[in-house]
Amino acid sequence: MTILASADGGSGPAGSHRAETDTSWLNAEEITSALDAHIREDATLIREVLAKSRELKGLTANEVAALLQVKDPALVEELYAAARLVKEAIYGKRIVLFAPLYISNYCGNSCSYCAFSKDNKTLKRRALSVDEIKREAEVLIEQGHKRILMVAGESYPRGLDYVMEALEAIYSLKIGNGEIRRINVNLAPLRVDEFRRLHEIGIGTYQLFQETYQRDVYAAVHLSGKKRDMDWRLSGPDRAMQAGIDDIGLGALLGLGDWRFDVLALMKHAEHLESTYGAGCHTISVPRIEPAHGSDFSNSPLNPVSDEDFKRLVAILRLAVPYTGIIMSTRENAEMRRETLALGVSQISAGSRTNPGGYAAQLDQDAEDFDESQFSLGDHRSLDEVVRELAALDYTPSFCTACYRNGRTGEDFMHWAKTADIKQKCGPNSVGTFMEYLLDYANPETTRAGEQAIERDLAEMGTEERRVSDVILDRIRSGKRDVFC
Repeated sequence: MTILASADGGSGPAGSHRAETDTSWLNAEEITSALDAHIREDATLIREVLAKSRELKGLTANEVAALLQVKDPALVEELYAAARLVKEAIYGKRIVLFAPLYISNYCGNSCSYCAFSKDNKTLKRRALSVDEIKREAEVLIEQGHKRILMVAGESYPRGLDYVMEALEAIYSLKIGNGEIRRINVNLAPLRVDEFRRLHEIGIGTYQLFQETYQRDVYAAVHLSGKKRDMDWRLSGPDRAMQAGIDDIGLGALLGLGDWRFDVLALMKHAEHLESTYGAGCHTISVPRIEPAHGSDFSNSPLNPVSDEDFKRLVAILRLAVPYTGIIMSTRENAEMRRETLALGVSQISAGSRTNPGGYAAQLDQDAEDFDESQFSLGDHRSLDEVVRELAALDYTPSFCTACYRNGRTGEDFMHWAKTADIKQKCGPNSVGTFMEYLLDYANPETTRAGEQAIERDLAEMGTEERRVSDVILDRIRSGKRDVFC
């Protein structure tokens, strides 16, 4: 295996990447001071912050610090009520669906919590060939997926060329009415010129988790490899932005550092991106550590996050960054995913496998290949089962990729979102892609639940939104596909 150059030390003149590295925005003293200033629960201040959050303009780090102390059951319920209001006002009933596609589990890093760690000698290593990658994508297309997140351990055969070949192969596929319309990527931080190649091929969101923003904890769990360089990773989103990728996904692996510190640091990171490039992060992911093959650490996180704290932090994030998508993966069980939908989650994965080749393998067996996977799954349901439940819960499953393909990304997307005009696009596009799924992939029970959900959506739309939706739905019912506004 050849490790991608910038994933294990960079290339070019020694130290040349440092010119692109500015992480002064991460000031641990400021974050700690904000937390210390709100160490006690102040009901009056908390209610003031909640009132401000309902204006849909977001919150400052100090205001978020105040909410992080909410413990009184009555205040917790007020927090949840505000989160439900903000979620409904901005996202309505839409829940975007996607699936991760793992192409390799080779890695050049030693990370205590991850099954892909290079020191894990018991993991079955695999890097998919282009044909195997296409087969994985074919299975996802045949399930009804339109959007995927391509993931790899931070070491690839043939370096970035391997990633580019994978992207081209997936985008080339069309099976009946199905295709992958947008590929988001979760890859090692790159140089600007490498990020530019990703931008030119047409990726969606570039996703990079910092894991933890606490330097001492970060050093303790990242033992070797390029990932040990915390500042190189911190500045990865900057280099992506500089290369023209303006949809960035951030995240922290909850259970490493103090979750309150990491939530505030995520806010600082988003503020830095917005002030520097005109757009903050497009999504925030909130994974909790789950058991991983060959990692004793993953069974005993340093700072475990309880279910109640987890739900509160999701609600707080929704109020803090109201126009940012919040992603909930299948690390969590079905019940937790169900509860957090109302509190702020707007994107979920479904029918996931976290091992290379996992989708093709599941056609022959139901068991999860834990000894090849990055972590254990909490929700094993199929895409169709998740779609049916969402419809029954009065949500609209969405496979929409229209904003990416119409250029509504980064600063432009935020303009549409903050003026509330985006709802005029999202409503019709969501019901359109949902109808595509129902016609092409759903089983009869899911189709019945889905048609009822669409009728509920249409009845609640304004006149113009309903008119556009009817046009899109009529074209889809007549056999057209990929119809969007």
